[in-house]
Amino acid sequence: LASGSAERSATRRCHRARSSKNQPGLQSTRRSVRAHAAMKRALVSVSDKHNLDKLARRLHDAGVQLISTGGSAKFIEAQSLPVTPVDEVTNFPEMLDGRVKTLHPAIHGGILARRGMPEHVAKLEEHKIDTIDVVVVNLYPFRATVTNPDKTPTWEEAVENIDIGGPAMIRAAAK
Repeated sequence: LASGSAERSATRRCHRARSSKNQPGLQSTRRSVRAHAAMKRALVSVSDKHNLDKLARRLHDAGVQLISTGGSAKFIEAQSLPVTPVDEVTNFPEMLDGRVKTLHPAIHGGILARRGMPEHVAKLEEHKIDTIDVVVVNLYPFRATVTNPDKTPTWEEAVENIDIGGPAMIRAAAK
């Protein structure tokens, strides 16, 4: 899940792709998405929580288990929704001031596994990894931080707004 102008841009690209007759793989992609419509687990890790309450509620009402990181988990809990902290999934604590949360095989294996490949399913079972069907992520506000006309960030503030886990999850979900 992207936000703001990135979301609008991605939506425009999707609309263009849908209307294009030169997209032979698009039809099979749509069928495969429908075939996997039974969503069981969603990973939520967002810095911008705008409308997260509505999305989390809809996912929960659809029977989707919510897994989340730090501030996102606290926000979801504040909505009186059940949420599983990511460290319960990884059996490893968030560390290095929150820099390492989702960069773990229990997360990326759950996202990247190809459910139609017996070898992948066997590896998930062997390592007791459950699949993750939905990834809800937006990135740290790096651009807004470094271009804020009211406050020039320190080097440390700028560096802390370079997102590592978010792009990794977006790429894993895209794959």
